[in-house]
Amino acid sequence: MNLVERAKNIIMTPKTEWPVIAGEQPNPTAIMTGYVIPLALIPAVAMIIGHGLIGGTMMSSFTWGIGLGVVSFVSTVLGVYLTALVMNFLAPNFGSQKDFGRAMQTVAYAFTPAWVAGILNIIPAIGWLGSLIGLYGLYLMYLGLPHTMKTPADKVVVYLIVTIIVLVIVYMILGAIMTAIMIAVLGFGAAGLMSM
Repeated sequence: MNLVERAKNIIMTPKTEWPVIAGEQPNPTAIMTGYVIPLALIPAVAMIIGHGLIGGTMMSSFTWGIGLGVVSFVSTVLGVYLTALVMNFLAPNFGSQKDFGRAMQTVAYAFTPAWVAGILNIIPAIGWLGSLIGLYGLYLMYLGLPHTMKTPADKVVVYLIVTIIVLVIVYMILGAIMTAIMIAVLGFGAAGLMSM
């Protein structure tokens, strides 16, 4: 799997890319190390640059930028894994095939637009646009569920809604935990931040 080709195809031609993905043997470790981690670095590094070097907000310092980048990266990697676990656990309730590798494919490839658009975090004032663009991933997940999880057409929407609810809860919890750790370790951006 070529990372760039896969990212381009899942964003530009998802209706033809999902059947290709469904034909591949899923390998959760390879997906995580060869796809999720490299793409999750895009918004993380952009946050470090945007909030740590460029600035433009009251909460700007290199320490703060690193903290935000680490929170983004760790939350993303853990979020993908946990969401795939939950999606796999819920699969039988929606007439879907229970297969962790397929759940990992679904979640990882559907998140692609959010990670690619995460480059916008280089300019903190427009970083929120990356999250907005990332919503396209919900449509990608909708298209992917019948192929990867073998979800019947009449259950795709409900399965997607439940997965979204789980995804929001997982990210809120991970974000809160990671932010609390960051504040505890960095002392809320260190003394230099507070004097800005």
